[in-house]
Amino acid sequence: MAKNNSYTGRGPSQRQLRVGELIRRTLSEVLARGDIHDPDLNRMSITVGEVRTSSDLKIATAYVLPLGGKGQDEVVQLLARNKSELRRIIGKKAGLKFAPDLRFQIDTTFDQMDNTRRMLEQDAVRRDIEQ
Repeated sequence: MAKNNSYTGRGPSQRQLRVGELIRRTLSEVLARGDIHDPDLNRMSITVGEVRTSSDLKIATAYVLPLGGKGQDEVVQLLARNKSELRRIIGKKAGLKFAPDLRFQIDTTFDQMDNTRRMLEQDAVRRDIEQ
């Protein structure tokens, strides 16, 4: 699936941003508290970096990362396995009339920041920046 509104050239609407942030905070809280009935998921510490919603708010993609970055595939599988319970809890706690279908992907933001930092430390790049 393409990123939100990429075909129109516009970014997400204020409503999409607001609902995405509400879902992110609620999901983070639910995972931190261990409110899920899956002991495998509850034993993991998971960071929810961002939640992006589709323009119709029917799909929410949560970008997650396990603490330390290890067990990424397992985290996505565990979250997907528990997505109906997570959806129900999020809809109730966040007060959403219709809870969106949840999707989970690994958050690569930190990897991108590391790559950018390494690139900026290269001598050739540093010379170009300083000119």
